[in-house]
This record gives sequence, C-alpha cells and structure tokens, in this order.
Amino acid sequence: MSELERYGWNEAREAAFASSRAKGWTPGRVSLEHKRMYRIWTENGELLAELSGKLRFEALGRDDLPAVGDWVAVSARDEEGKATIHGVLPRTSKFSRKAAGGETTEQIVAANVDTVFLVSSLNMDFNPRRLERYLLLAWESGANPVIVLTKADLCPDPAPYLEQAEAIALGVPVYAASAETGEGMDAIRAYATRGRTAALLGSSGVGKSTLANALLGEARLAVAGIREQDARGRHTTTHREMFVLPSGGLLIDTPGMREIQLWDVGQGLSETFEDVVAVASGCRFGDCRHEREPGCAVREALRAGTLSEGRYRNYRKMEAEAAYAARKESARLQAAMKRKHRR
Repeated sequence: MSELERYGWNEAREAAFASSRAKGWTPGRVSLEHKRMYRIWTENGELLAELSGKLRFEALGRDDLPAVGDWVAVSARDEEGKATIHGVLPRTSKFSRKAAGGETTEQIVAANVDTVFLVSSLNMDFNPRRLERYLLLAWESGANPVIVLTKADLCPDPAPYLEQAEAIALGVPVYAASAETGEGMDAIRAYATRGRTAALLGSSGVGKSTLANALLGEARLAVAGIREQDARGRHTTTHREMFVLPSGGLLIDTPGMREIQLWDVGQGLSETFEDVVAVASGCRFGDCRHEREPGCAVREALRAGTLSEGRYRNYRKMEAEAAYAARKESARLQAAMKRKHRR
C-alpha cells in the first residue's frame, strides 16, 4: 500500500486528479490548518503549504478553500519541505456550520469524512436538543453519524441517556463509552479501519481528546478533568488536526463548540426529524403550517403526546434558522460574483 492509500487515496480520487497530474501537480491531504498555512501529507512525506495567489483570488467563499481532511493539488518543493496549493479536489463529505459571530460565513469543520462521532457526556451536560443539531449537520455532511456517550465510568446508570439518544437518532448507532475502562472502545474502533476517516465532534469538555488518546493508544492530546460545579469538562483542543491511528484509520480531532449554528441545511432536516416529517405528511393540506389549519396531524399528535413538544419546537426553530442562513448566503454569493466580475 502506498503512502497516499494509507491516507484514503483511491481510484475515484485518482481519476478526478487526472487533469491536475497533467499539469505536473501532485496530490496531498490536509492534516492541519493554521491561519494561512497548511500541513499536508504527500507521497514523499509531510510538507508545509500555502495557497497560490490564483486560488485565493478566484475563491468566492470558504467552500473553495482547503480544510482539514481535504485532498488538494500541489506543486511540491520537497527539498524545502514546502508546497503551493493550486486546487481542492471534489469532496465526498463536508461538515460545516455557520462561523461564530454576526457575519454569515461558513466554517468547514472537517472534509472527506466517512464516520462522524457525535460526542456527548453521560452527565448533567447531556442535551438532547443540542445533539439534534449535531445530527442535522452530520446527515447534511454526507458522512454517517455515530453517537458516542462518554465518561460511562462516572455514570451510575447510563440507560436513561442511551434511551434519550436513541429516541432522537432513529437508526443511528449509539454507544456508551469509557476511555478509562475500555467500555465501548472496540465498537468505536471498528469504524476507523485502514484508509477510512472518522471525525470527533461535540461541545467543549465532553471528552473528545480523552477519547482520541484512547484510539491513538498514547497521550498525544492534552486533557483536563471536569469541573465539579457543573460537570463540564475543560476546553483543551484549540485546532483541527488529523492523525493516523494504529489500526490504519484516520481520525480528525476538533475543538469543542459552545454554539453550533446551522449552515446549508436541506435533506438533513428531514432525516434528523424523520418522525416529525412522517406525522406532518398526514395533514389534510400539503402546505399546512401546523397552527390553525383544520385536519392538522401534527397538532393532534402533540395533543395526544405521540410527538414530543420539545422535539417539535426544536424542529421548527432549526427550520427557520436554516431558511434564514440560506437567504443570507445566497445574497453573499451574489455579491461575491459581482465583485469577481468587476475585477
């Protein structure tokens, strides 16, 4: 197996790279992004790369630039240990959220991921509504979500948490895990086999770095204990980085997210809230707003208690948030196109 195949290179990516190879460029995979510099893995080793002026000039937005996990076309200067990135290969998956702050811009958390581990802890920090948000973006990314509930060794009874997670994640695998005792770790390792990429996503302090160290088999990442006053862990990871696991798989560790705002949500909404969509399909009118219309199956399910009020409210909230983000992004792209044409 070549070095590139270890990092997930395959025949489909080779075919997509044909035109770039004809220009004398070589493929590499982004393992670390830091400000305007990137660390990439290539056939001939690790290089420090920067964007070409043309790529930076022609980019309409964050989607056109590399992120951790991306495959890129580079002109390598092996003797210097450096390279220039000329393009980003088509992605098989992309986990994005709206960047923190008032500006409507995309933040790509991880790209070309096969499995997204959505990590939450088995304590008072467990939040089903927040987990629904992660599920929504995971389904939209194109990767397969797996829910990992950490710190099982500190939880006297994980069963209620598992039941809540399974109730909102229809058909999604859910595992209770402990890096200390090894509970659930073999099941998690099975998703990170040779040539496949997994990413750890979750809020700050849920134990992602501890979980990553257990998968790596060594203490590569800094960790900190939980705070007694609110059972929250302390934030330790400050950047996104990809590692090679002993199993041959690849793991992307990401900083914890205090907030996760929606970005480019479409089919993921109906997949995450499959039960809500199924109930709504029984409404008398196809454009039912579930307010005062006659024959509304949703209002009837809420009255009967067969549909969770909290889950339905979260669905409507995220539906509105996603629509707003889509309108803002459409306006931003139109403005970017006009600026590009003027230049």
